[in-house]
Amino acid sequence: MKLYALSDHSSAPCLLLTFKGTSILLDCGLDMTSLQHFLPLTVVPSARIAKLPPWQPLMEKTSDKILRNELRECGGRVFVDSDLELCVPELPLINLSHVDTILISSYHCMLALPFITEYSEFKGTIYATEPTIKIGQMIMEELVEYINRVPKRKRAVFWKSVDLRKFLPSPLKEVAHLSSWRSCYSNQDIQSCISKIKPAAFSENLSLFGALKLTPLSSGYCLGSCNWVIKSEFEKISYISGSSLLTTHSLPISQEPLKNSDVVIFTGITQTPTHNPDSMLGEFCSTLAVTIKNGGNVLVPCYPSGVLYDLFECLAGYMDKMGLGQTPFFFISPVAEMSLDYSQILSEWLCESKMNKTYLPEPPFPHADLVKENWLKHFPSIHGEFTNQFRSPCVVFTGHPSLRMGDAVHFMEIWGKNSNNTVIFIEPDFPYLDALAPYQPLPMKAVYCPIDTALTYQQANKIIRELEPRQLIVPEKYLSPPLAMPSYTELVIEAEPPPVPFKRGQVLDLVVKRKTERIQIAQELAEELTPSEVKPGQVYATIMGELTVRDNKYKLEKFNCDSKLPFSVNSLGPKKRPLEKDEEQTSLEGPILKKHLYDNFSVEDFVQSLAQHGITDIKVEDSSSGCIIHLQADDALIQIEEGSTHIFSVAGNEPLRRKLRDILVACLPKF
Repeated sequence: MKLYALSDHSSAPCLLLTFKGTSILLDCGLDMTSLQHFLPLTVVPSARIAKLPPWQPLMEKTSDKILRNELRECGGRVFVDSDLELCVPELPLINLSHVDTILISSYHCMLALPFITEYSEFKGTIYATEPTIKIGQMIMEELVEYINRVPKRKRAVFWKSVDLRKFLPSPLKEVAHLSSWRSCYSNQDIQSCISKIKPAAFSENLSLFGALKLTPLSSGYCLGSCNWVIKSEFEKISYISGSSLLTTHSLPISQEPLKNSDVVIFTGITQTPTHNPDSMLGEFCSTLAVTIKNGGNVLVPCYPSGVLYDLFECLAGYMDKMGLGQTPFFFISPVAEMSLDYSQILSEWLCESKMNKTYLPEPPFPHADLVKENWLKHFPSIHGEFTNQFRSPCVVFTGHPSLRMGDAVHFMEIWGKNSNNTVIFIEPDFPYLDALAPYQPLPMKAVYCPIDTALTYQQANKIIRELEPRQLIVPEKYLSPPLAMPSYTELVIEAEPPPVPFKRGQVLDLVVKRKTERIQIAQELAEELTPSEVKPGQVYATIMGELTVRDNKYKLEKFNCDSKLPFSVNSLGPKKRPLEKDEEQTSLEGPILKKHLYDNFSVEDFVQSLAQHGITDIKVEDSSSGCIIHLQADDALIQIEEGSTHIFSVAGNEPLRRKLRDILVACLPKF
């Protein structure tokens, strides 16, 4: 079993698992932190950005003129003046035509899927829950709309040169994985990609070629998010990504089926471990209310789904309580209407309290009432009807949380000059100081209230102890405190046995020994069995037949020994020496065995038996796979492993070898 790590982003994972002759891609997240190195795409031409000076290197070189056309400076940082690019997983590391299936855990972890389905030779199946498919499609369509809304400009490429990059200032100088940066896909790519995904329900058993059973389980993180259990007849692998123990609008996490796994692959721990979601929600509401009372406007850069639904519910009650119930909420997104409507028809994917509302009947989310009361208004963009209904002070929820595209860029340009206004960051995917960098100097207030409901390190460690996996696989960053908080030693994953780390581009060999396989015995063959009870509760029987494999299912069928075999059973192996009078036959001498050995033997009993036969100069050493018995006087070694024993003696000392064999056989149980 091997695991290929194709992504560095623990909350946008992409892993390839090879197991029992199959290849399974676990998620295909899109790393959008590359956006922080680009200038924003403005919906309305910005005179401020147009006047930003080209980057001036310290030393003049021929290449500097080229770089000045691609790089601009703002607030002491250098940005790429180009079309936006996204960092895709390390797909060239694997052959996508050999991938059998892709398992998606949440809509956050599927944004790179069109790069695989439309730009590679992938022909396998893709599984995701229905909400994951629909909301993932909405987020991808919003992303494409934001990028395509602004006329295409140049695409900067020269700054990526290794020879030139070493002269660039930080953080451009340290940018990694540039070879994986790609322009975004198209709407046609999205439609084609989505059509290839097969919906799956929680706890549904999906078969992969009859070899493996794939089961999605609720993870409690967002609508439709799931963890995956991958089972064979005797092995189990659990993939945990983006889970939550908090009470939100989605179904709670299902932990019991994850227990006693041979391997647990654990990703998706909170990106903001020092920020409690409940306290951040309280700070968000209070900051927003203070800004509105002072006559300012509030901008909330966000995704069109997820925690947004909970914010509408909490914020409406808080604003009403504070006497600010007349403050309008504007939700601006190309998919705003679709997001609000779709969230109301997913009752089977919601927590029990919201599911019960659908039987009353009532809408599970209160934002339906907010829309009816004209408190919450939604628009596809800032153009058209929005300009007629806009009034201030107000709260605007819009994208993109990176502040590099979308309508949020326009509001930053027009509201950023007023210190009464506030921008509140709630999404944990982008460092807020990096998001604000191209807008400096910025009189507008900026407040960081990331609401990340994913598991904390303490919760993750507790779950790991309860699950008791035989092997734990985690991103390398989980084994040491965050770089910005080196003294927070509690922000690490701890487990016994120690976790195995992975990083982008690494291939891990996972230790899962396949000791047993299930075989179906044909009825006519089973009827001929003559079991022998060797000890209470333990029965053995010999069997011989023809093993066939079809759809990864094994079946043992009856055959005529001499007529169906391409050789005679009596001709198997080299000719055996004649047995001595008192020697038991324990090897194959014809179609029937007279004595059958089984089980293991005690090393202590074997050493005592050797001493009884005059072999006393014995040294026993433990090894990684068993033990080694050294007969020092006879210059011989006996290597004992699970399922096999090897005798090494001086060449030509056949009597000693046979003597050791007989002593060993005598120590083994037989029937």
